[in-house]
Amino acid sequence: MMGAQTAAARFFYDFCLDDHVPKDHQLRGIDRHLDLEGVRAALKPFYSSTGRPSVDPELMIRMLLVGYCLGIR
Repeated sequence: MMGAQTAAARFFYDFCLDDHVPKDHQLRGIDRHLDLEGVRAALKPFYSSTGRPSVDPELMIRMLLVGYCLGIR
């Protein structure tokens, strides 16, 4: 079952990631040029209709790119 990223849950504090990431950061540049609009539609046939929802495929690709670009293993 394909999961989908929803709005972040509000916890006991107010924290906005955009306020803490510099405007000229490498990941902001990647995000401007990265178009993952059709990822869910292209991968939908490979997901079962039953079971526990997966990690959002768009989020997974973004996490892999962040790890690669920043050298995170």
